[in-house]
Amino acid sequence: MKIIYNKILPFGRNFYALNFFGILFAKGPCDRVTINHEKIHTAQMKELAYVFFYLFYVLEWVVRLFQYGLSTRAYYNISFEREAYANQNDMNYLSSRRAFSFMPHLSARFRK
Repeated sequence: MKIIYNKILPFGRNFYALNFFGILFAKGPCDRVTINHEKIHTAQMKELAYVFFYLFYVLEWVVRLFQYGLSTRAYYNISFEREAYANQNDMNYLSSRRAFSFMPHLSARFRK
C-alpha cells in the first residue's frame, strides 16, 4: 500500500488517514493496525470496482445519519467500517477474508 504523508488530506482535524483508490493519505505515521484497517478497505474497494464502493459508502452513511442522527455514529455503523474495525487487529485477516465480508455487517449494530 502506498502511503502519502501530508498536512492537507484528509480534511478536518478529526481525520488522520484517508484511503483513496488504494492510496493512503495520512497526516503522520501510521501504525500497523491503521494500515491493516485501510488494507481491508482496499479489498472492499476492489470487490466493488472502486466506484461502487464509494457510492455505497456515501449512500449507507446518509442512511445511518438518519438512523442515528450523529455523523460520527453514522460513520462507525457503516458496514465497511464495521468489518474493518472488527478485524483491524488481525494481521492475517486478509489472507482468509471471503469476498463481500462486509455484507453481514449491514444489519449488525456497532455500539460506539
